[in-house]
Amino acid sequence: MDYPGNLFVVAAPSGTGKSTLVKALLELDSRLQVSVSHTTRPPRGQEKDGREYWFISEPDFRAKVEHGDFFEWAEVHGNLYGTSRQAIEERIKGGEDVVLEIDWQGALQIKKIFPNAILIFILPPSYEELLQRLNRRGEDTQDVIDLRMTNARTEVNQARHFDFIVVNALFESALFDLKTIVHAQRLKYAAQRRNKSGVFQALNLL
Repeated sequence: MDYPGNLFVVAAPSGTGKSTLVKALLELDSRLQVSVSHTTRPPRGQEKDGREYWFISEPDFRAKVEHGDFFEWAEVHGNLYGTSRQAIEERIKGGEDVVLEIDWQGALQIKKIFPNAILIFILPPSYEELLQRLNRRGEDTQDVIDLRMTNARTEVNQARHFDFIVVNALFESALFDLKTIVHAQRLKYAAQRRNKSGVFQALNLL
Protein backbone atom coordinates (compact mmCIF):
# COMPACT_ATOMS: atom_id res chain seq x y z
CA MET A 1 0.00 0.00 0.00
CA ASP A 2 1.26 3.48 -0.90
CA TYR A 3 1.01 5.49 2.31
CA PRO A 4 1.41 9.29 2.14
CA GLY A 5 4.20 9.23 4.74
CA ASN A 6 7.72 7.83 4.35
CA LEU A 7 9.19 5.11 6.55
CA PHE A 8 12.97 5.33 6.90
CA VAL A 9 14.54 2.24 8.49
CA VAL A 10 18.11 2.59 9.77
CA ALA A 11 20.22 -0.41 10.77
CA ALA A 12 23.89 -0.86 11.68
CA PRO A 13 26.25 -2.99 13.77
CA SER A 14 26.45 -1.97 17.41
CA GLY A 15 28.98 0.82 17.94
CA THR A 16 28.73 2.25 14.41
CA GLY A 17 27.07 5.46 15.58
CA LYS A 18 23.56 4.80 14.31
CA SER A 19 21.72 6.26 17.32
CA THR A 20 23.87 9.39 17.42
CA LEU A 21 23.32 10.00 13.71
CA VAL A 22 19.56 9.51 13.93
CA LYS A 23 19.34 11.79 16.96
CA ALA A 24 21.22 14.53 15.10
CA LEU A 25 19.01 14.04 12.03
CA LEU A 26 15.86 14.44 14.14
CA GLU A 27 17.21 17.69 15.59
CA LEU A 28 17.76 19.05 12.07
CA ASP A 29 14.53 17.83 10.48
CA SER A 30 11.31 18.75 12.27
CA ARG A 31 9.24 16.75 9.78
CA LEU A 32 10.77 13.47 10.93
CA GLN A 33 9.26 11.52 13.81
CA VAL A 34 11.03 8.71 15.62
CA SER A 35 9.36 5.39 16.36
CA VAL A 36 10.30 4.01 19.77
CA SER A 37 10.83 0.24 19.81
CA HIS A 38 10.25 -2.19 22.68
CA THR A 39 13.15 -4.16 24.16
CA THR A 40 13.88 -6.58 26.99
CA ARG A 41 17.41 -5.29 27.52
CA PRO A 42 18.07 -3.00 30.52
CA PRO A 43 18.59 0.74 29.96
CA ARG A 44 22.16 1.94 29.33
CA GLY A 45 23.64 5.18 30.63
CA GLN A 46 21.10 8.01 30.52
CA GLU A 47 18.48 6.13 28.51
CA LYS A 48 14.87 6.70 29.59
CA ASP A 49 11.78 4.55 29.19
CA GLY A 50 9.71 5.81 26.26
CA ARG A 51 12.53 7.94 24.82
CA GLU A 52 15.21 5.56 23.49
CA TYR A 53 13.11 2.39 24.00
CA TRP A 54 10.13 1.04 25.85
CA PHE A 55 11.86 -1.25 28.36
CA ILE A 56 9.71 -4.26 29.23
CA SER A 57 10.15 -7.74 30.70
CA GLU A 58 10.54 -10.81 28.51
CA PRO A 59 7.13 -12.27 29.56
CA ASP A 60 5.42 -8.98 28.63
CA PHE A 61 7.30 -8.91 25.35
CA ARG A 62 6.28 -12.50 24.53
CA ALA A 63 2.67 -11.62 25.33
CA LYS A 64 2.78 -8.76 22.84
CA VAL A 65 4.17 -11.14 20.21
CA GLU A 66 1.26 -13.53 20.83
CA HIS A 67 -1.24 -10.66 20.52
CA GLY A 68 0.27 -9.57 17.20
CA ASP A 69 1.25 -6.13 18.54
CA PHE A 70 4.58 -6.17 16.66
CA PHE A 71 4.91 -6.22 12.89
CA GLU A 72 8.54 -7.17 13.34
CA TRP A 73 10.61 -8.49 16.20
CA ALA A 74 13.97 -10.18 16.60
CA GLU A 75 16.50 -11.41 19.12
CA VAL A 76 19.73 -9.41 19.04
CA HIS A 77 22.72 -10.01 21.35
CA GLY A 78 20.49 -12.12 23.59
CA ASN A 79 17.78 -9.45 23.97
CA LEU A 80 14.40 -9.06 22.26
CA TYR A 81 13.43 -6.03 20.19
CA GLY A 82 10.08 -5.27 18.56
CA THR A 83 8.28 -2.53 16.61
CA SER A 84 4.68 -1.56 17.32
CA ARG A 85 2.45 -2.13 14.31
CA GLN A 86 -0.15 0.44 15.34
CA ALA A 87 2.34 3.24 16.05
CA ILE A 88 3.95 2.96 12.60
CA GLU A 89 0.78 2.56 10.55
CA GLU A 90 -1.06 5.46 12.19
CA ARG A 91 1.80 7.86 11.53
CA ILE A 92 2.56 7.06 7.91
CA LYS A 93 -1.15 6.86 7.07
CA GLY A 94 -1.38 10.39 8.46
CA GLY A 95 1.37 11.57 6.11
CA GLU A 96 4.17 11.73 8.68
CA ASP A 97 7.74 10.72 7.90
CA VAL A 98 8.93 8.17 10.44
CA VAL A 99 12.48 6.99 11.15
CA LEU A 100 13.02 3.66 12.82
CA GLU A 101 16.26 2.31 14.32
CA ILE A 102 16.32 -1.48 14.32
CA ASP A 103 18.55 -4.43 13.47
CA TRP A 104 18.91 -5.84 9.96
CA GLN A 105 16.53 -8.74 10.62
CA GLY A 106 13.70 -6.39 11.51
CA ALA A 107 14.51 -4.10 8.61
CA LEU A 108 14.11 -6.91 6.08
CA GLN A 109 10.86 -8.00 7.74
CA ILE A 110 9.51 -4.45 7.43
CA LYS A 111 10.44 -4.31 3.74
CA LYS A 112 8.19 -7.31 3.11
CA ILE A 113 5.25 -5.59 4.82
CA PHE A 114 5.96 -2.06 3.55
CA PRO A 115 7.70 -2.40 0.15
CA ASN A 116 8.04 1.40 -0.03
CA ALA A 117 10.08 1.55 3.18
CA ILE A 118 13.52 3.08 2.64
CA LEU A 119 16.24 0.88 4.14
CA ILE A 120 19.49 2.61 5.16
CA PHE A 121 22.54 0.73 6.46
CA ILE A 122 25.28 2.51 8.41
CA LEU A 123 28.74 1.00 7.96
CA PRO A 124 31.86 1.59 10.07
CA PRO A 125 35.00 2.54 8.12
CA SER A 126 36.70 -0.69 9.30
CA TYR A 127 36.38 -3.48 11.87
CA GLU A 128 39.38 -2.04 13.70
CA GLU A 129 37.66 1.31 14.10
CA LEU A 130 34.45 -0.39 15.21
CA LEU A 131 36.33 -2.25 17.95
CA GLN A 132 37.92 0.99 19.14
CA ARG A 133 34.50 2.67 19.33
CA LEU A 134 33.02 -0.17 21.35
CA ASN A 135 35.95 0.00 23.77
CA ARG A 136 35.73 3.80 24.05
CA ARG A 137 32.02 3.57 24.83
CA GLY A 138 32.90 1.82 28.09
CA GLU A 139 29.46 0.30 28.54
CA ASP A 140 30.11 -3.38 27.86
CA THR A 141 32.24 -6.17 29.28
CA GLN A 142 34.90 -7.75 27.10
CA ASP A 143 32.69 -10.78 26.50
CA VAL A 144 29.89 -8.56 25.24
CA ILE A 145 32.29 -6.60 23.02
CA ASP A 146 33.63 -9.87 21.56
CA LEU A 147 30.05 -10.96 20.82
CA ARG A 148 29.21 -7.65 19.17
CA MET A 149 32.30 -7.88 16.97
CA THR A 150 31.43 -11.44 15.93
CA ASN A 151 27.87 -10.40 15.12
CA ALA A 152 29.10 -7.32 13.25
CA ARG A 153 30.59 -9.46 10.48
CA THR A 154 27.23 -11.15 9.91
CA GLU A 155 25.42 -7.82 10.05
CA VAL A 156 27.73 -6.08 7.59
CA ASN A 157 27.11 -8.87 5.08
CA GLN A 158 23.43 -7.90 5.04
CA ALA A 159 24.16 -4.39 3.77
CA ARG A 160 23.68 -5.58 0.16
CA HIS A 161 19.93 -5.92 0.83
CA PHE A 162 19.51 -2.25 1.77
CA ASP A 163 18.57 0.68 -0.47
CA PHE A 164 21.24 3.10 0.74
CA ILE A 165 24.64 2.82 2.43
CA VAL A 166 26.19 5.49 4.65
CA VAL A 167 29.78 5.05 5.85
CA ASN A 168 30.27 6.71 9.23
CA ALA A 169 33.94 7.55 9.04
CA LEU A 170 33.46 11.28 9.67
CA PHE A 171 30.28 12.12 11.58
CA GLU A 172 29.49 15.36 9.72
CA SER A 173 29.80 13.67 6.33
CA ALA A 174 27.67 10.72 7.41
CA LEU A 175 24.98 13.06 8.74
CA PHE A 176 25.00 15.00 5.46
CA ASP A 177 24.54 11.73 3.53
CA LEU A 178 21.65 10.73 5.78
CA LYS A 179 19.94 14.10 5.29
CA THR A 180 20.42 13.81 1.53
CA ILE A 181 18.66 10.44 1.43
CA VAL A 182 15.66 11.80 3.32
CA HIS A 183 15.45 14.91 1.15
CA ALA A 184 15.78 12.95 -2.10
CA GLN A 185 12.94 10.65 -1.08
CA ARG A 186 10.67 13.65 -0.60
CA LEU A 187 11.46 14.85 -4.13
CA LYS A 188 10.27 11.67 -5.83
CA TYR A 189 7.39 12.06 -8.29
CA ALA A 190 4.72 10.45 -6.11
CA ALA A 191 5.73 12.46 -3.05
CA GLN A 192 5.81 15.75 -4.95
CA ARG A 193 2.43 14.98 -6.51
CA ARG A 194 0.98 14.60 -3.01
CA ASN A 195 2.74 17.60 -1.49
CA LYS A 196 2.50 19.99 -4.46
CA SER A 197 -0.94 19.02 -5.71
CA GLY A 198 -1.76 22.62 -6.69
CA VAL A 199 1.22 22.81 -9.00
CA PHE A 200 0.50 19.41 -10.52
CA GLN A 201 -3.13 20.36 -11.08
CA ALA A 202 -2.17 23.64 -12.73
CA LEU A 203 0.14 21.74 -15.07
CA ASN A 204 -2.50 19.06 -15.81
CA LEU A 205 -0.36 16.36 -14.23
CA LEU A 206 -2.99 14.98 -11.85
